[in-house]
Amino acid sequence: MHDDPSDLVAAAAFSETERDAVYRAIFTRRDVRDQFLSTPVEDDVLQRLLTAAHHAPSVGFMQPWNFITIRKPAVKQQMWQAFSRANGEAREMFEGDKKQLYRSLKLEGIRKAPLNLCITCDRTRGGKVVLGRTHDLNMDIYSTVCAVQNLWLAARAEGVGVGWVSIFHDRDVRDILGIPDHVAIVAYLCIGYVDQIYDEPELQKKGWRKRLQLADLIFEDGWENGQEQSDPGEQSAS
Repeated sequence: MHDDPSDLVAAAAFSETERDAVYRAIFTRRDVRDQFLSTPVEDDVLQRLLTAAHHAPSVGFMQPWNFITIRKPAVKQQMWQAFSRANGEAREMFEGDKKQLYRSLKLEGIRKAPLNLCITCDRTRGGKVVLGRTHDLNMDIYSTVCAVQNLWLAARAEGVGVGWVSIFHDRDVRDILGIPDHVAIVAYLCIGYVDQIYDEPELQKKGWRKRLQLADLIFEDGWENGQEQSDPGEQSAS
């Protein structure tokens, strides 16, 4: 089958202004943990964010995602309680200065943000055999993560902050939100307007880790030959 030329559109580069806007969204995107305003996210803005997510690339065009919006304080309180239990466990996994720094991080997005959003992956969507997923069954998960990133960049362009909360027991989230077992929980996001963001990632700003050097991460034509590398992202939390 040959492509019909009438189905194709030009693939020209963006204008310089358009290109710069895309890179600005990428480079200034932040994980917001505490700076949310109480201003509600308007329905039309939320629709644009979800539409951006829904236009993410997906293997086999399976579009495995669903979006659960959470606004009720009672549900957010249940989620915060589940987070709080898991966060206490996580805190004990660190030692010394790291534990103290962990304690100092403000993680109040669940209750503070006007909107929470759970993004899931239906692992049965598309049937048993999906184009491009025949040999790596995780491609549906990776596709859903692309939807998360699309939403996050669109939110940055809208002046909306997003925080990804990953410190939960899967069963707790599943029970609170009634998510069936064949559906994977990929991301729990806190969403709301912010008037200020950090000028660099918060965890870098506060000394948790520093950004790795891109040059150290690029290999040509194969992995480096058994060279042992230290982690240059580690630094003292003091």
